[in-house]
Amino acid sequence: MLDAPARLAGTAGGAAWTRKDLLDTDSLSREEIELVLETARSMKEVRSRPVAKVPTLRGVTVATLFYEQSTRTRASFEVAAKSLGADVVNLTASGSSVEKGESLIDTVRTLEAIGTDVIVMRHFRSGAPYLAARHTGASIINGGDGTHAHPTQALLDLFTMVNHLGSVEGRRVVIVGDILHSRVARSNAWTLLRLGAEVTLCGPATLLPRWFVPEVPGGGRCTVTTDFDRAIEGADVVMALRMQKERQQRGLIPSLREYIAGYQVNAQRLGRAAPGALLMHPGPMNEGVELSPDVAHGAQSRIEEQVANGVAVRMALLYLIAARSRA
Repeated sequence: MLDAPARLAGTAGGAAWTRKDLLDTDSLSREEIELVLETARSMKEVRSRPVAKVPTLRGVTVATLFYEQSTRTRASFEVAAKSLGADVVNLTASGSSVEKGESLIDTVRTLEAIGTDVIVMRHFRSGAPYLAARHTGASIINGGDGTHAHPTQALLDLFTMVNHLGSVEGRRVVIVGDILHSRVARSNAWTLLRLGAEVTLCGPATLLPRWFVPEVPGGGRCTVTTDFDRAIEGADVVMALRMQKERQQRGLIPSLREYIAGYQVNAQRLGRAAPGALLMHPGPMNEGVELSPDVAHGAQSRIEEQVANGVAVRMALLYLIAARSRA
């Protein structure tokens, strides 16, 4: 049960959460990732109760500070914090002192001064959460920064995969779409490789990074390709990324029609993957572009499950980070 924080802290192989902040997944150890997953399983059990709340974080204040629009991440964190009994303060750049010229550093210091313990932050600038973390004693959780990282999305994606596959070690995971601009792809690559998955990053040549081929000593292997039909052969997981219209406007793809022809996940392509392969998407989804409607809502789709698992994983992270500060 979760009413006493000490009952979960330091469970996975004796590991304990010692980080003040969660800024990306690139530096997380295998033990830390497994600790998050194990804690999330307990949180998922809480979510299944008739009254899906516990008072574990009573007295803790969580602020969501979003400089970009968000539905899933923001709502998920708010539900997660309230499910643990925390007080929640929601802030957006619009309508706040940011519009009057207040700097990011001043904003996080103000939040700390009013008693905020954890700040969940989304920013359009890559690296902004790192700057914030250096200038406040409050814990910073990166809810997405520019094209750099989205660690909580990667952890909920991994949680979803492990729930179905048991382990991702040796499993083939294909991530297809706009890899170049995707913070989701980057953070997912680190967690998957750390746990031994074989990761393929796939997309048009203009949307593939020339420098980002992550390597994890003792972990899985990462490859980059433009050939989706070949990449999806035998894949255990297929994750499609959102295609933004501005990519076409900037000339990075000739047309959406051509992108769909080469990179849309449809029933024919999904049939090339391993039997029962998981179909995933971080959302929001452009139905008919990244995924054909039949597979988006088909038996192999785990998209709604990802959203639901996001609450449990974010509960786990809030719990671990807040428990550390209380220790």
